[in-house]
Amino acid sequence: MRARAAMLMEPGKPLEVDEIEIDPPQHGEVLVRVAAAGVCHSDLHYILGELPLVTPAVLGHEGAGRVEAVGPGVSDLQPGDPVLFIFRAFCGQCYYCRIGRPALCDYGTPIRTSGRMFDGKTRFHLNGRDIHHFLNVSCFAEYTVVPRQALLKLPADIPLDRAALVGCAVTTGVGAVLRATRVQPGESVLVLGCGGVGLNVVQGAALVGAWPIIAADINPQKLAWAQELGATHLVNTRERSLLEAVGELTDGRGVDYAFEVIGHPETIQQAYAATRKGGTTVIVGLAPAGSQLSLDLLPFFREERTLKATLYGSVDLPRDIPLFLELYRAGRLKLDELISQRFSLDEINLAFQALREGAVKRGVIAFS
Repeated sequence: MRARAAMLMEPGKPLEVDEIEIDPPQHGEVLVRVAAAGVCHSDLHYILGELPLVTPAVLGHEGAGRVEAVGPGVSDLQPGDPVLFIFRAFCGQCYYCRIGRPALCDYGTPIRTSGRMFDGKTRFHLNGRDIHHFLNVSCFAEYTVVPRQALLKLPADIPLDRAALVGCAVTTGVGAVLRATRVQPGESVLVLGCGGVGLNVVQGAALVGAWPIIAADINPQKLAWAQELGATHLVNTRERSLLEAVGELTDGRGVDYAFEVIGHPETIQQAYAATRKGGTTVIVGLAPAGSQLSLDLLPFFREERTLKATLYGSVDLPRDIPLFLELYRAGRLKLDELISQRFSLDEINLAFQALREGAVKRGVIAFS
């Protein structure tokens, strides 16, 4: 079949939208008609060449759609089923899956690193040239082929454009609070960086009753959005010292938890400095390849600090994603409010420009 897709032909170049040939799903694979795909900063890292990627490739890792066809060996999904893409495909049987950490499963690593399916071939082609897969998903396309293990079946009543955000931003941000750290009511939280994921750290902190919830950014619009999602205090770090502001709100101690959601060594150091003795600094933002962090180990030891990273919110995907959807149904988790603009596939480079300018909470590529 043929379908339109947005491809990164080489790093540093805009995405190119063209019609590609898509092979049928093979054993253990599923053909999905994409309904919506979120525009995430992680994709931008690859577009800018800050993270390694085999190109050309169809990008997109946060999305939802409906099953169009299944390959041999897939019996638990049927055409028409609504599904959520999981960019960390997991086997469900290994050590990490058994202990509830499926994002650490190695099952999908061969596809993520090679851009090819398990048989060593791609399902995408353009004028006789292989086009590679991206993070087991490649949802910047009208149709995509993915391993069965890269999909979770969705309830029929959840709008697919809202569900798409649970594929990355919501799960990563809310999970960082609920699962990676287990923040308790009344504990203080700093969120440094209020983009799509940072806003979900904010609403995760609000969900558990943290106080204060300090949102910090250089963009006034992002700070306003953070307040809408539950931030109790705002700090524009272009206008005042982050450490001074945090000190005033915590009697000089620093916060119990500081979440860095940018992915730069400098802001990680700022988040660490804003954390109290015995507190926890959490790296949520994806840093460019080769980034280094310097840490003075003596005060780290003497002050019993914790520095940790979280991938995909450290969630148990098949357990926690249904929970997040139930919280949405109950009105306690905001998904409708996260989408500030929808774009067509042809407008995808405009969507990434809006992302870079901080002009959207979350932009969504809408296919239907």
